[in-house]
Amino acid sequence: MNDSSWGAPPQAGYWGPSEQGPVQGAAPAGPTYDAHDAQQTRPMPIVPDVPAHGGDQDDGRGAARPSGPLFHDDSPLTAPAPYGDPSHLPQSPQEPMPSATPQPAPAPQKKSAGRDLGAAIGVGVGLGAVIVASLFIVKAVFVGVIAVAVVVGLWELTSRLEERKGIKAPLVPLALGGAAMVVAGYVRGAEGAWVAMALTALAVLVWRMTEPPEGYLKDVTAGVFAAFYVPFLATFVAMMLTADDGPRRVLTFLLLTVVSDTGAYAIGWRFGKHKLAPRISPGKTREGLFGAVSFAMAAGALCMQFLIEDGTWWQGLILGLSVAASATLGDLGESMIKRDLGIKDMGTLLPGHGGIMDRLDSLLPTAPVVWLLLVIFVGSG
Repeated sequence: MNDSSWGAPPQAGYWGPSEQGPVQGAAPAGPTYDAHDAQQTRPMPIVPDVPAHGGDQDDGRGAARPSGPLFHDDSPLTAPAPYGDPSHLPQSPQEPMPSATPQPAPAPQKKSAGRDLGAAIGVGVGLGAVIVASLFIVKAVFVGVIAVAVVVGLWELTSRLEERKGIKAPLVPLALGGAAMVVAGYVRGAEGAWVAMALTALAVLVWRMTEPPEGYLKDVTAGVFAAFYVPFLATFVAMMLTADDGPRRVLTFLLLTVVSDTGAYAIGWRFGKHKLAPRISPGKTREGLFGAVSFAMAAGALCMQFLIEDGTWWQGLILGLSVAASATLGDLGESMIKRDLGIKDMGTLLPGHGGIMDRLDSLLPTAPVVWLLLVIFVGSG
């Protein structure tokens, strides 16, 4: 290293502004230094008080650095620092240190029920009032309620099939045949229901012939499926009504299905962790199924003991277990349909519930199960 490195004595004006004059103790310029030293020593500029923009322009090979701030936002030095003191070296800017004050943890989010509970409860209570009033006042009025629900359900199902899949199941023969099927089941029992089902399927085949043949097979297949899925299964509710204690049988059927759904919803929402069928319905859990079975069996024992003539509590346990199974399968079945169609709800007619079909999904497959078990336990009445 040559003698112009950090070991060389500082010149006047190096440590501060020129107004301050030579630093006390600095070696005088002039004769004291020979020509060789003058050639080897780089002249030092006089740095004013105004901070200079940019950094040091030295090549870094041991030459002395000019005074003044290295960065434009640094404060200029006003006094010489002891030679060798590292505090005089330019310091890189420091990023602000994060606050040491602990931040409060975010408030835990409340578990969402996934739907408008207020609207759902209000609509449910309103529907229940209409059903109970028509059920215990005039049986024929309740048959009309079933027929209306069937027609609306068919309209929702066929509309979604056409919108999402381009399947045009003929609605007119389905609606007329579906309403006739419910009435035939109430008037003529199972025999009348089967005859009406067959005639409705035939009407679907003939009605579709009035349009071009493209898509004929898928359209009539969807139509026959819709006729069986909605009105034919609903006919078993009308057949339950024909017994002497028919209103109480229908009430038992409705109560057990609603209690099963409520138990599954309440327990699954609060404790559900293990998925029941994640590829079909991700919201359903095994804990929810346990809640459905428990609630339905308890309600079944009470209903069979106090509502159904000649019924016993142990029959109610079997009935409740069967209702929980059929209601869950029915719910999963419609979930498969909706997943295939790529929709969440079949309709928007019932706030907080979706459409009519979203309420009939567990009721429809449960109706023949309850009808059959009640006939086995206490007879057709």
